[in-house]
Amino acid sequence: MGSVAFPSPSEPPKPWVETPLIYSAQLSNTAGCNIYLKLENVQPSGSFKSRGIGNMMLRSTLSSSSEETPQKNHFFCSSAGNAGLACATTAHTLACPATIVVPTSAREPVLRRLRQLGASVVIHGSSWFEADTHLREVVMPASAVADSSDGEKVKQVYVPPFDHEDIWAGAATLMDEVAEQMKVVHRAFLDAVVCNVGGGGLLNGIMEGVWGPTRNKGGRGMGKEVGGGKEPRVLAIETVGADSFNQSVQAGELVKMKAITSIAASLGALQVSRKTWEWRQQVGGKNLVSATVTDAEAAMASVRFADEHRMLVEVACGATLATAYNGDLRKYLGKGLSEEEWRNFNVVMVVCGGSHVSVDVLQQYKEEYGKEVTWA
Repeated sequence: MGSVAFPSPSEPPKPWVETPLIYSAQLSNTAGCNIYLKLENVQPSGSFKSRGIGNMMLRSTLSSSSEETPQKNHFFCSSAGNAGLACATTAHTLACPATIVVPTSAREPVLRRLRQLGASVVIHGSSWFEADTHLREVVMPASAVADSSDGEKVKQVYVPPFDHEDIWAGAATLMDEVAEQMKVVHRAFLDAVVCNVGGGGLLNGIMEGVWGPTRNKGGRGMGKEVGGGKEPRVLAIETVGADSFNQSVQAGELVKMKAITSIAASLGALQVSRKTWEWRQQVGGKNLVSATVTDAEAAMASVRFADEHRMLVEVACGATLATAYNGDLRKYLGKGLSEEEWRNFNVVMVVCGGSHVSVDVLQQYKEEYGKEVTWA
């Protein structure tokens, strides 16, 4: 991958890491094609959110430190899980304060990790929307008064969970790595990428990485080079009940759901970002495919993945993996291909990680859904 570049003493550390891309014999045998796993579960915060949120916070820090009167950032985020952990982890890395507002549904292990990272935690509201409103209207104004009373120049920075250009740019670094790893490590062309979609932060980054206007010009957009003459297709997966993107695709317009009924809380955006919908309009349904799996399939995919690969990933990540177990990959990506062509088809699956998982949670999934979902 070339020489290692160390930051200068005055340069803040990068709050995400290059993750492995590994070939999975188990998933390849099950799906009938070649499956490569991009292991975002080993990011510092435990999920891909370290890239996008980390990039946004790093850019803000560099901007604040370059001003005529340097300011210290105070980061604010509302989240019951992965976004909040990414914000708190990055703030700790950058030696900046962070305040995270979580709804009452936030689990104790997440609260404990946030506090261990030094973040101030405020619990308010029964939903992310209520927590976010409280953050903007109450917590940030009150904190501004407290910060100014200390005499230090402090800049408040609101960190959204997915809807920001810097977040998409950070997520796109994932595809920069995939392009290099497929070419150098695996010496193979890439036919498709599979990821989940909640609000669209990860998907927007992947689309920028594959189809971005500056592809093949020094970083953004792997394009045809790694795809053997064609841009790889992207398969975006949601669970039924957290499927705002798929509902938009079916309706032919951007749809806002009334409620989230899926257990995949990390996919629980009532509406995907407008940028996500624009990508679908730009590249079309053949190149950006939208599909859903059931909660049961997603949950049991997490269980099976733990058994086969000894890694714990939350059910939102299980939604992506389920497509390798239930035949959906061939259904959505292999239509019209011969058996030999499908055997040589190369797919990268983004193992996005996540905080909403434990051995006990997986055991509960097994007991609740084990009889409902049976795979060969």
